Amino acid sequence: MTLSKNEHHVVKLKSEPEVVSRAEIASSYVNRMVDVESRGWGDVYPAMERLGRRYRLSKWTLNHLRKHRAKTVDDGTFQRIRSAYLHFCEQQISNLQHELELERSVHPDAHMEDFEREASQLLAKVREAKKTAKSAETGTQGGS
Repeated sequence: MTLSKNEHHVVKLKSEPEVVSRAEIASSYVNRMVDVESRGWGDVYPAMERLGRRYRLSKWTLNHLRKHRAKTVDDGTFQRIRSAYLHFCEQQISNLQHELELERSVHPDAHMEDFEREASQLLAKVREAKKTAKSAETGTQGGS
């Protein structure tokens, strides 16, 4: 690449972390849940309805977040979405633990202890995050 005398090649360094809004974080949570919940093409809206019923979230709220239309998210909605996401993660880890148990019963000589230990540790971390989120949610509701 040839630069003329007056042009400068500017390289931006990422010295500061990028600021991410709560709406972007909530959108990320919703998209991950919908991706896992949906059973393939054509099941996105039914998946959002199932998630909405399960976690008492409006399908419109989920849809706006999924499509990145929401520019802001209020405290209560963000806490409910984060709690739903943590619960969703907890379920996924429980499913993984069940699969590991099945694998061990089919192949008793398989060395699954490391996987089982890591899954248990991850489950404990998610449960701790849920507990923290619940106390933050209670604090947000009490302060309103």
